[in-house]
Amino acid sequence: MEKHELAEGKVDWKGRQAIKHKHGGIRTSLLILGTFGVEQLATIALAVNLVTYFTQTMHFDLADAANELTNFMGTSYLLSILVALLADTYLGRWKAIMISGFFEILALILLAVQARYSNLKPPPCNIFVPNSVCEKIGGSNAVLLFVSLYLLALGSGGLKAVLPSFGADQFDEKEPKEANQMSSFFNYLLVSICVGGVISLTLLVRVQDKKGWDWGFGLSAIAMLLSMLIFSVGLPLYRIQTVQGSNPVIEIIQVYVAAIRNRKLQLPENPSELYEINKDSKEAVEAEFQPHTDSFSFLDRAAIVTTSTEHNGRPEALNPWKLCRVTQVENGKTILGVIPIFCSTFIMTLCLAQLQTFSIQQGVTMDTSITKSFDIPPATLPIIPFTFMIILLPIYDQVFVPFARKITGHPSGITHLQRIGVGLILSSISMAAAALMEGKRKQVARDHNMLDAIPMLQPVPISTMWLSIQYCIFGLADMFTYVGLLEFFYSQAPKRIKSISTCFLWISMAIGYYLSSIMVNIVNAATKNITRSGGWLAGNNINRNHLNLFYWLLSALSFINFCAYLIFAKRYKYRTLIHPVDSEDKSLV
Repeated sequence: MEKHELAEGKVDWKGRQAIKHKHGGIRTSLLILGTFGVEQLATIALAVNLVTYFTQTMHFDLADAANELTNFMGTSYLLSILVALLADTYLGRWKAIMISGFFEILALILLAVQARYSNLKPPPCNIFVPNSVCEKIGGSNAVLLFVSLYLLALGSGGLKAVLPSFGADQFDEKEPKEANQMSSFFNYLLVSICVGGVISLTLLVRVQDKKGWDWGFGLSAIAMLLSMLIFSVGLPLYRIQTVQGSNPVIEIIQVYVAAIRNRKLQLPENPSELYEINKDSKEAVEAEFQPHTDSFSFLDRAAIVTTSTEHNGRPEALNPWKLCRVTQVENGKTILGVIPIFCSTFIMTLCLAQLQTFSIQQGVTMDTSITKSFDIPPATLPIIPFTFMIILLPIYDQVFVPFARKITGHPSGITHLQRIGVGLILSSISMAAAALMEGKRKQVARDHNMLDAIPMLQPVPISTMWLSIQYCIFGLADMFTYVGLLEFFYSQAPKRIKSISTCFLWISMAIGYYLSSIMVNIVNAATKNITRSGGWLAGNNINRNHLNLFYWLLSALSFINFCAYLIFAKRYKYRTLIHPVDSEDKSLV
């Protein structure tokens, strides 16, 4: 009879053991890429154009609108950790995806309704006209706006948290062929984002600007419904990680608590005396094992067996807050080890936030015409790096990675940390380019006596296409850093917290967005009394502001951050796994 190789630790959606040739692999990952791409189609236009909605429809000041957007984006990424924790511990990843999709569809419908009816938003008014008094959204209408936005943040954050790790679940990272396929999956994950982004920025932004925000939100809701239908088609074919029921995050915390409680105990000279379950026991069949390492040796105290915790040579009535197994301790070391890498990514997201806020406002003041009959809305500028990456990423994956793999032997061609580092230095260069471009834009406005020109009505005679330089450089930074981070966190995390591991990226982005809001407020406060505008970024007239100085500040911070990252990356040691179960036991007659 034909033997079917089982997918270790994976089941189908009905709880039956998953079979490799039947479940998972390339075909199911394509459905997940499609799901993610269409979800991005629904939301990327919002991420880059909501600041316009906040200013022109809801009448926020420029700085307030930028902060509202970055707070929304930050909360979306921060909520991803909550959804990931529920997915890994209780719900399971595919259920978490379906629930998150429902919340996102509901939120977009509510936003479409508010944008449709005039009694749910402030009266029309142009905040850019000098001395205009525009009513800002408030009361129950503001409640509706923010409830809808943060339902959208919950749904979008949940999908970002779980979809990448669910896609990686379709491969066995211990098999070389599937490990290579998983590396390609992460590369094409960014391609799917870019394809969705190109369509979103081509179609939805134009609909938002020309037909109205009610149409824009409505089309986003339809796109999200399509996304969930694509995902649902693959339910019988997916490899699904089993839910353990216990809380893996708590198990990590237990290591730190036990190490502190046992801080006065003497470490044994032989690490084999530290507590670990027997590899021949029944509980070891599905268990993950890691070898003992010398890093963060103070955490080893969490695995010291004392006379008070053993009976007849065996641990008795184990208190998980006082005694942890070696693998559990090594998982705690891994999480502690990735924290410096994690922290090195905050500044890059802070820079990204400016491309979604102030760079859009730069474009609003510039000449958006490409020909006499065609113009490009400023919010569609990211289409340039997206298109660039759609072309470049397959070349990177199919040409550079195989070539580099032959030299390095690494499935990704170059290590995850090397890839991240390239992106970090490119983000610094991107901000420097943005600073130079803003200086050029202001000089043109000054030369034509247009420092007080009304945006859109009186465009400064310089093409918005000049902004594509900073977008392209940052697009390259995205290609290296964010995909590298997803791969890095997924590969280094214990198997039971794979969803949570990819959330390290989203959490770092959340912190970066919040830092953007804080940075804007700090810079305005620090420069309030030394500039005529009342701060580098104060007021609604970007021509009178000092955005170029702000960009130079971010470029310098990014370079300092890159130098610190080099130190952390050089010291980092990749984790290794030991799997005691022999591969011959994984087949079923």
